[in-house]
Amino acid sequence: MAKHWADFQYEIYLQGMTGSVPRLPTDLTRLEELTEQRLGPGPVGYVAGSAGNGSTAAANRAALDRRRIVPRVLRDVQQRDLSVEVLGRSLPAPLALAPVGVLSIMHPEAESAAARAAAAQGVPYILSSASSTPMEEVAGAMGDGERWFQLYWAKDREVTASFLARAEAAGYTALFVTLDTPLLGWRPRDLDRAYLPFLHGVGTANYFSDPAFRAGLAKPVHEDPQAAVRHFVGMFADPAKTWPDLAFLRENWDGPIVLKGVLHPDDARRAAEAGVDGVVVSNHGGRQVAGSVAAADALPRVVEAAGDRLTVLFDSGIRTGDDIFKALALGARSVLVGRPYAYGLGLDGQAGVEHVIRCLLAEFDLTLALSGHSRPTTPSADDLTEDAR
Repeated sequence: MAKHWADFQYEIYLQGMTGSVPRLPTDLTRLEELTEQRLGPGPVGYVAGSAGNGSTAAANRAALDRRRIVPRVLRDVQQRDLSVEVLGRSLPAPLALAPVGVLSIMHPEAESAAARAAAAQGVPYILSSASSTPMEEVAGAMGDGERWFQLYWAKDREVTASFLARAEAAGYTALFVTLDTPLLGWRPRDLDRAYLPFLHGVGTANYFSDPAFRAGLAKPVHEDPQAAVRHFVGMFADPAKTWPDLAFLRENWDGPIVLKGVLHPDDARRAAEAGVDGVVVSNHGGRQVAGSVAAADALPRVVEAAGDRLTVLFDSGIRTGDDIFKALALGARSVLVGRPYAYGLGLDGQAGVEHVIRCLLAEFDLTLALSGHSRPTTPSADDLTEDAR
């Protein structure tokens, strides 16, 4: 019998019989405010901040909120199964933890704590290239847990090839290539504090531990850390990359390749023609282009363009269980969640991340059932209506 994630609510109520209440809110939209109160303004601004005046992040939320679920009744939803197959892997639910870099600014146990939480709940963890923790250490922390690797595509081909070889050796089974960050977006919350963790050697662990990266240094990292930072900044991203460059990744990676940051249907078609396996409809949570199309508004056209040639995933704005339902109804196979788990990590370490995962999936399970569905594959656009703008 499949696990009913919704049972988490009864667990909470039963614990309440002994006077125990959750350490964190079950309304995950409250986590950002709590994090603002408890953590320093630099780290909070880095995670919560957006490009420009925040218009894209606001649009992401508005696009999801504008769509309303139309529940159906008298359907048998007693037995539910949230499991899905994504990129050839069987997953217990249509959710993965999105790549979020420099997590040591949120909690000392950083990516390892988030990865352990994902493994404990059975959902995939996507490790950022810009991790505070080397990829091998994160892999060791999560045992047999499903792990995927996110690549910031460096100018240095040798470093890129080395990253891919290390990730494959450490058991990362899918490659997520972020394409929307060839340059850093204009982020006022970081700029106003002149706060960029990388310049202090934070979020550079995969690079500083990489033999190909270190081969480009005149001295070991510990002897001249500022030179290592300058080398990192000079090769971190490459605005000159184009579609033909994808061939290099396929030559150096045997597993599924997913392009993250696709918003235009023509780019989805190009991705399919290039032979990749999937795309993530994402605007980087509103962190890159102010005034960008909302991710949920872009999703249906990308799904239509992808057809059955690509696995379409979604992120940018997921905060609740009903958000997951809406993204699936619009055609996504699974969703990624980012900021909420980073807040959970900052507030309560691994337990905080597990709390976020369980709350999201409990609410999704209930939303699914109360809307007349027992599988995450059955919601469609017919189950949604759209408020007038």
